[in-house]
Amino acid sequence: MSTSPEQIDVWRAALTEDQHLEFKEARRQYDYGKICEYCVAIANEGGGHLILGVKDTPPREVVGTSEANNPVGMAAKLFETLGFRVDVEAIEHPDGRVVVFDIPSRPRGTPYSLRGAYFMRSGDQLVPMSEDQLRRIFAEGAPEWLDEPSISGVDAQRVVELLDTQTFFELIGLPYPSDRNGVLDRLIQERLVGAAGDNYSIPRLGALLLARHLSNFPDLVRKAPRMVVYTGPSKLDAKLDVSGTTGYAVGFGSLLDSVMGQLPRTESLDGAFRTELTLIPKVALRELLANALIHQDFGIAGSSVMVEVYSNRVEISNPGEPVVPIDRFIDGGRSRNERLAACMRRFSICEERSSGIDKVVHAAEDGQLPAPDFRVDLQRTTAIVFGPRSFGDMNREDRIRACYQHCVLKWVSHEPMTNQSLRQRFCLRETKVVVISQIIAAAIEFGQIKLDRAVGTSRKFARYVPSWA
Repeated sequence: MSTSPEQIDVWRAALTEDQHLEFKEARRQYDYGKICEYCVAIANEGGGHLILGVKDTPPREVVGTSEANNPVGMAAKLFETLGFRVDVEAIEHPDGRVVVFDIPSRPRGTPYSLRGAYFMRSGDQLVPMSEDQLRRIFAEGAPEWLDEPSISGVDAQRVVELLDTQTFFELIGLPYPSDRNGVLDRLIQERLVGAAGDNYSIPRLGALLLARHLSNFPDLVRKAPRMVVYTGPSKLDAKLDVSGTTGYAVGFGSLLDSVMGQLPRTESLDGAFRTELTLIPKVALRELLANALIHQDFGIAGSSVMVEVYSNRVEISNPGEPVVPIDRFIDGGRSRNERLAACMRRFSICEERSSGIDKVVHAAEDGQLPAPDFRVDLQRTTAIVFGPRSFGDMNREDRIRACYQHCVLKWVSHEPMTNQSLRQRFCLRETKVVVISQIIAAAIEFGQIKLDRAVGTSRKFARYVPSWA
């Protein structure tokens, strides 16, 4: 290990800290216990570097540190405490002494722990690993659940009876082959069907995507999305409760249309024409449905994607806690089920560019709707999209959430969030400048956003960025 001052500057130039890079000012000593926890957390997320002597906020000035006066001794102490090797190096940067901890990745299928706790990073905080993430790590050595066969030992004719092969070729934009062998060859090439001599198997992935009837696959019946429609804003009276019957890809359009058909509608008069408006925009519903199907945790038995339609909102939930913290849904992205996501992208159902939630929030802003709400419950992630509500009817939490999401949208677009831009998001007049300032102040108080110091401290020209930026 030999790190140059130039490499330190490269790391300092990164837009944000991530799972593989952590800066700490640590001018003098830094708590040894915290160093150990960061080493475990960074190792659990693929390895990386903990850097002392550099401020953790841009422009990340080098301030120097007196920690780890004996790097070799520190490395030996860490090995004794952690049970794995962490290289420690002191670098004389032109602006001060910097100490770098080079942390390896954990072994496949084995999370590291410290005093019985499995650490990971969430934003700039250290937190215990979630149950579903631990389960994924322990299962790394086993075959992927989606790759395991749902049905085996069937002949060619049975495969084309079970799977909607016609729609599959339409989705990938290819002409339907002239014979059955051409159909099967393509499915095998896509790893959606397996072959062993004259017998075939259908992996769970192929069945989930292309099944004509999920009831033909007993281990997948409970993975069908379910829609419940209520007559009011609570669960007291359900008027419809149905589950999907076909594969995710071949049935996505029908699922989307079914939910849209159940949304409450209002009429708007535009000149001489009446326009029918649905409770929430179709683009928001489409993205959230695709996200829920793709990012669900298939390891949780007896649970499926749920779409609940109320008179004033739609809630879409999926099994499993998110792999990205909910406050980073807009700017971050990582697929829980990579092959499923890749197939859905090829079928033009999702983009796999981490832009789905951006579209949902954009749609809410364009429609002057309350900001969507994202929640994590026990082994479940829920997205809530609200119907129309006036600014006066939004509570403090609604307004702060909208402020944060607007700030993140601006940040990922490399545009500034200002008092004026937030006022326009709420469609308020200039006389409401003070009200907007109060919302911004509350968002700062709750640690959601912060003042962009790069443009100075003038309140008149103030710009704001997310707290983690």
